[in-house]
Amino acid sequence: MEAILNREIIVSRTACRVFTAVIFIVLTALGAFVRIPLPFTPVPLTLQTFFVLLSGAFLGKKLGALTQLSYISLGVAGLPIFTSVGSGLLYLSGPTGGYLAGFVLAALFTGRCVERARGSFLATLAVFCLADLVLLACGALWLKAILGVSLKQALLLGFIPFLAGDLLKALAACVIYRRLEPRLRQIL
Repeated sequence: MEAILNREIIVSRTACRVFTAVIFIVLTALGAFVRIPLPFTPVPLTLQTFFVLLSGAFLGKKLGALTQLSYISLGVAGLPIFTSVGSGLLYLSGPTGGYLAGFVLAALFTGRCVERARGSFLATLAVFCLADLVLLACGALWLKAILGVSLKQALLLGFIPFLAGDLLKALAACVIYRRLEPRLRQIL
């Protein structure tokens, strides 16, 4: 029975990587629907950052970033996969546009740095947290630009309220990554 469970279903590494990228596009889209509106900011709390971090970690910097760019492209093309069932190019000019750009940068950062953290839970967690800070910084700077508020106000609207939740998401992503990484490295 164990031989059957350990048998590869897809033997092509390229096919596995493409399949995994598609899965992360879908998971990022589904993460947009796990949405908690916050009354003091135009930006809701979503589960997307969790999947952004994992896509960069599992797929590496290039494919992880390309996966997030593909997610954004599908939304811009008209699929209603952004938060609040949004879509289209105009959506990028809204309050969450900076976070979407941050998805690409965070996946790129995670993919680039997670290899160096291999073997250490705390180093991996630090990479995930730093990548999340990159994402949040992109979002806060975008809010500053489109709302015309001060940097302090932008941080209060789009950065600080998300720190606790994003720390939990980074911790959960780190635990999952560390558990699955040895097996996924064999097939990806």
